[in-house]
Amino acid sequence: MLCMIAISLLPILYTGLAYSQITPSTEQETKTVSINRDQTPTIDGQLDEEAWESAAMINDLHQIRPIEYDSPTENTEIRIFYDDDALYIGAKLFDSQPETMNANTLRQGAHFWGDDYLSVIVAPFNDKRNGYRFQINPNGVRMEMLFYDTSGQDWNWNGIWYGAVSRNESGWVAEISIPFKTLSFNPQNDTWGINFTRDLGRISEMSGWVSRNSSQDPSIAGEAVGFEQLQLGKGIDIVPSVTLKEKKDFDISSNETNAEPSLDLFYKITPSLNGAVTLNTDFSATEVDTRQLELTRFSLFFPEKRTFFLRDADIFRYARVGGRLGFGLTGTSSFSQPDLENGRPYFSRRIGLGSAGQPVDIDAGAKLSGRVGRWNVGALAIRQDQYENIHASDIFVGRITANVLEESSAGILITDGDPRSNVGNSVGGFDFLYNNTRLPGGKSIQGEAWYQESRTDGINENQSAYGMRIRATNVLGWRGGIGVKQIEENFFPALGFVNRAGIRDQTFELGYSRRVGGEFLRTVYSAVDAHRVDLISGGLQSQVVTLRALELESHLRDRGHLRFHSTKEVLTEPYVIWKKGSEKIIVPPDSYAFNETELSFSTGDFRRIWGSANYRTGDFYGGTRTRIGTSIGWRPSNHFQFRLNYDFNDVELPNGIFNTRLVGFRTDIIFSNKVSWLTLIQYDNVTETAGLNSRLHWIPEAGKEFFIVFNHNLQDMDLNNRFESTLSDLAIKLNYTFRF
Repeated sequence: MLCMIAISLLPILYTGLAYSQITPSTEQETKTVSINRDQTPTIDGQLDEEAWESAAMINDLHQIRPIEYDSPTENTEIRIFYDDDALYIGAKLFDSQPETMNANTLRQGAHFWGDDYLSVIVAPFNDKRNGYRFQINPNGVRMEMLFYDTSGQDWNWNGIWYGAVSRNESGWVAEISIPFKTLSFNPQNDTWGINFTRDLGRISEMSGWVSRNSSQDPSIAGEAVGFEQLQLGKGIDIVPSVTLKEKKDFDISSNETNAEPSLDLFYKITPSLNGAVTLNTDFSATEVDTRQLELTRFSLFFPEKRTFFLRDADIFRYARVGGRLGFGLTGTSSFSQPDLENGRPYFSRRIGLGSAGQPVDIDAGAKLSGRVGRWNVGALAIRQDQYENIHASDIFVGRITANVLEESSAGILITDGDPRSNVGNSVGGFDFLYNNTRLPGGKSIQGEAWYQESRTDGINENQSAYGMRIRATNVLGWRGGIGVKQIEENFFPALGFVNRAGIRDQTFELGYSRRVGGEFLRTVYSAVDAHRVDLISGGLQSQVVTLRALELESHLRDRGHLRFHSTKEVLTEPYVIWKKGSEKIIVPPDSYAFNETELSFSTGDFRRIWGSANYRTGDFYGGTRTRIGTSIGWRPSNHFQFRLNYDFNDVELPNGIFNTRLVGFRTDIIFSNKVSWLTLIQYDNVTETAGLNSRLHWIPEAGKEFFIVFNHNLQDMDLNNRFESTLSDLAIKLNYTFRF
């Protein structure tokens, strides 16, 4: 039924396809570069050592976007070699208009997509599944991420590597050092997967060494041949930290001051197998969560940001449950993120955080992760301290997968322990992931099938979950997918994420993307997304069909879209949609159907003033809703940046009228690419809480960090617009990585 609904809308979809499609030429054969060992260079962005003159050179990049395999506007020369300890990449990025170069991001740790940049993909196992990406802009700001399951990307990963840049009248120069201690690899393997990308920000042109269907990942890469006798030293990283804390609770008029030492120890048992130990772990310098305020009856989802859990996080991924697997110009889905994450067996935010998000002490933890032959293995053991009425708990996660076929894998996962209750819980599951990026015409397809079962003390039935999905993940042309998953009513992964159970979840996606040849317009996308959730016991719970009528992208990354949403919601019990103090508005049990129209526009964030606006209006639970989301940013210089976000819902229901407001204001003061000061103020009128988070961050070099973090919360407890302080804390933290 779900497919029939979506297919019935395809004639509307075709009305948006009147634009000409630019067809790329045939892909060239796989490329190979032979590299040599040489002397260690000084990483200063100059490329003036003799080693660079004799290094292997790559200068045959081609356009990836907008016209794949066309010649790039500007030339690029990349040289590559290695020594005992690291891989070195040097690049001369020629630019006929260097004064117009996009280089707006100066804060180390920030993401830059409107800037010029050079990126390197390294896949040491050359297994077409896993790898790393290292990226640098003309200001020497670094980004890095992990590839998992071939095309999955984790930009929260943080590895130690080094880069320096310089500018001249011919363009800019980048020099990169990637220590082998940062990577997992097989020392017997002399061939690594490797690829390069250059983005020319001012015209939004991307060029690269190897690509297919305008994509690059570990399965779409060239090969570097010649690695031998790589060294790790002792393979030990020792990361001591000390945190000085002062905390004040205004409700009980208490002050608490203490000094907390902590220690992380990382040891490469083999070059491809990593061990880690954490003692008295402290997460006080972790970036604060962005508040979410959604009118939904199901749980929200917040991503992991803590370094200990992010290291080798790709090993613990399961069956593509969750993650960014969407389509469209931004690679996102119209489906809600919590529904995509539903059924995830392991989600590390369950550890070290209480149900209300409060930090919980971790006494000690150990982790084993890496690869042995075609096997990928991971094990995590944590001792979490007691808090409130929850006993101290022992937590375990185990994961094993095997590489099968050319790009696919199969594996098992088990978890044990519940850090948020005193009830015993465990989960076991297996999964199979299929990937094929080598279909005719550079097309790709992926699929997965998985099964899990939980065991919770006192419950004996209906504790399983399973699913399968197949998707054509093409950047251009037709793309789409269909999937189903079932979460039984008692399935409960205490270390995972479930936002609704007792349901059968079905998804359908079908879209078409094409390049167009206009001077302003670059890409056009149209699609139908459909999501239906039925109760296993019978009857509909939710259904959303979204016609993505028209999504447009300009050559300067300005984007806009027009969407129509058709929603059905069936409530079997009263739903408290709004509550403030003693007041509340209840939606009675019934079947509801409503339609909404959505308009959105955003500018490229390389501009001095940039922003976005989203407007959505229509029926809503027997009444109406108008939703407005706006964001505006101002960058007077690379050293100062200000951003204001405002989200507003105006809701009129038969049982009452209410509105919600969520405001965020952020200032970035960037002294250099090593020192920055960020302040974030957030307020919402539902909890009537305002929070301030301010972080001074100094990174003298990769692996060494100093933080001063101040948090202060206020709340209008009497709802009389008079805010009172509730909690305040100050933390000073120093991290220093010693490598042996």
